[in-house]
Amino acid sequence: MGEGICHSREIKRFEALESNVRSYSRSFPAIFSRARGSIMLTEDGREVIDFLSGAGALNYGHNNSAIREAVAQYLASDAVVHGLDMVTPAKLEFMDTFSSTILRERNLDYRFQFTGPTGANAIEAALKLARKVTGRHNIITFTRGYHGMSLGAIAASGNRFYRDASGVSLSGTTFMPFDGYFGPSIDTADYMRGILADESSGVDRPAAILVETVQGEGGINVAGAQWLRSIQALARDVGALFIVDDIQMGCGRTGKFFSFECAQLSPDIVAMSKSLSGYGLPLSMLLIKEEFDVWQPGEHTGTFRGNNLALVSANAAVNIYWRSPTFSQQIEATGKVIRSRLEVIASKHTNNFAVRGRGMALGFDCKTAGIAAATTRKAFEKGLIIERCGPIDEVVKFLPALTINSDTLHQGLDLFEQALAETLREDRVISP
Repeated sequence: MGEGICHSREIKRFEALESNVRSYSRSFPAIFSRARGSIMLTEDGREVIDFLSGAGALNYGHNNSAIREAVAQYLASDAVVHGLDMVTPAKLEFMDTFSSTILRERNLDYRFQFTGPTGANAIEAALKLARKVTGRHNIITFTRGYHGMSLGAIAASGNRFYRDASGVSLSGTTFMPFDGYFGPSIDTADYMRGILADESSGVDRPAAILVETVQGEGGINVAGAQWLRSIQALARDVGALFIVDDIQMGCGRTGKFFSFECAQLSPDIVAMSKSLSGYGLPLSMLLIKEEFDVWQPGEHTGTFRGNNLALVSANAAVNIYWRSPTFSQQIEATGKVIRSRLEVIASKHTNNFAVRGRGMALGFDCKTAGIAAATTRKAFEKGLIIERCGPIDEVVKFLPALTINSDTLHQGLDLFEQALAETLREDRVISP
């Protein structure tokens, strides 16, 4: 009893000290003190399975021991941790490893630009570069897309809640319907082509077309391979740069290292962050085709670019997991297990639940925000961290670590199933 009271007091201290803007701490009201793999430990002794993975920043789990060893050795050597954008062995080694292991194996050729530490920083740099290359200002983006919280990134994001919080007029973007937005019978790529071909459509010629191949925050909406190829071709035809936001869905989340590999795309710019460092350390970058690297020296800068410690952990992650196709095959196999289990759970109920996603990015569409909210709340009470997404937060989002073991995975899925069943029983009692 005494420990519980003490824990409650600690939570109240955080509530009194931290801004009202805090979010995840409201969904998961606990003090987390340790973590390893897919398990987080709270100060009051609870073990909690993590199906959120740092919002996709921990694809290789918490405190991955092999990556941690590389970080520890680097710190112990007094090597450079912060060096602005100066040349260091850590930076060169990462670029060499990434080029040989990731890019050349996929017949891709890019230059690296290390941006500020967040995904939004990478998006801002990509949009700024596209406008510089083309001399145009308009960015075409998509319904239900999400690209970050800074002003340029949020202008390209669809969620009204986030847009309203900006406090200024958001401009410079035109929204087009994502694949399937009007249902399966309407090809929104054709619709978009028609709009851009019409000299009186009112849509300015774009500097870039910015797309997520799987919309994470938007509800785990999956774009088809043919649709993606059509959008890339359209960008080429209208003289716009084709930008893929691979911030959350890259680094293996959808099965392949890049989420766009399923469609054999060759984006002009790729934005990466989240699990790029492999260890939850801030690291973001753009991959830029050489002909579009038109920056003047220092024209886009920042103090925290290419954090060397994060480059060391990123290099270790690539070396450990991406030297052979085995890891990718494992992700795809585990993703099929999750999907199959979720589809069985959905079939047990008459609520018209839907399961969608790709690889190990899955969504369970509860159809109502109330059911999704109650289910995730009960899941946490039972020992599972899992979040929501979608236009009204009606989709439960599954982002377990790509390295999760089978027992922990199934235990987490059991907890989700129990939480959903309890929610539906209570819902029927309240609304007969």
